[in-house]
Amino acid sequence: MNTIQLSIAENTAWLSLNRPEVFNSFNREMALQLQQLLDQCENNPEVKVICLTGSGKAFCAGQDLGEATDPEGPAIATIVKEHYNPIILRLRNIKKPVVAAVNGVAAGAGANIALACDIVLAKESAAFIQAFSKIGLIPDSGGTFMLPRLIGFQKALALMMTGDKLSATDAERIGMIYKVFPDDQFEEESRKFVRNIAAMPLQALIYTKEALNVSGQHSLQQQLELEAVLQEKCAETEDFKEGVQAFLEKRKPNFK
Repeated sequence: MNTIQLSIAENTAWLSLNRPEVFNSFNREMALQLQQLLDQCENNPEVKVICLTGSGKAFCAGQDLGEATDPEGPAIATIVKEHYNPIILRLRNIKKPVVAAVNGVAAGAGANIALACDIVLAKESAAFIQAFSKIGLIPDSGGTFMLPRLIGFQKALALMMTGDKLSATDAERIGMIYKVFPDDQFEEESRKFVRNIAAMPLQALIYTKEALNVSGQHSLQQQLELEAVLQEKCAETEDFKEGVQAFLEKRKPNFK
């Protein structure tokens, strides 16, 4: 699986897109491998957090157009339905937290895969580009769903129609991503951030993601009822008892 590098350390699965010679653009092999590795990470009890990043200078330049235009390669419809749609659904349906550490340009499907993650961190020199309109396509990989929910209809539509490059700093300013780190601090700070998430009580994080995933479909009453159910489940965990005890004893909790 040389198109994606996987390492597991400190309860975190680090997944690195690994086609740096083409700015980590997706071909069929890499797309199918990412689906498989996401499944492995979800089912691995050692893994509490998944972090997706890129090798080399880019995060992901989207689809490998050489493959998309190859008469012997997969059709665009196949690429969308069999490559990207399953990836996006996995990212949203995985119970564990998924962090994108955007180390460089994220364009096209690459940008939207990052935005489908639960939390997006970015290097200051990184950029996000909805590049689809420049080659006569519409945004896919969940972009038309995620982006307007993050930044509003008008900004999302403008970025998609123009294909303008959005700097990481501006992406943070308008609420598209969570945090930007200076280039020389990015690796250290992003790893520190992910380690902090991995040290949190996992079941509470899982239920938080579950609640937010369905909040847009619920009335206030339905969401309050779900909160009550999930809160009761959290209150039955050992991590809740440990968290309260640590608070009372004024010490750092040791969540299991």
